[in-house]
Amino acid sequence: MITLQVEGMSCGHCVRAVTEAIHTLDPKAGVQVDLKSGTVRAETGAAPEAIAAAVEEEGYKVVSGV
Repeated sequence: MITLQVEGMSCGHCVRAVTEAIHTLDPKAGVQVDLKSGTVRAETGAAPEAIAAAVEEEGYKVVSGV
């Protein structure tokens, strides 16, 4: 389980963008996005650095968890 603290997420579009970015790396990943706490949890075999990079490519800032 990878847990990232992410800044800049505020709506359903953000949830969808982050989830799709992670699914691009691992289509079977379980993804949970909590807008209130700013956390993204991913049950995946992908490297944490790759997950963080995919989230940042969507325009969000990963502040911890890598």
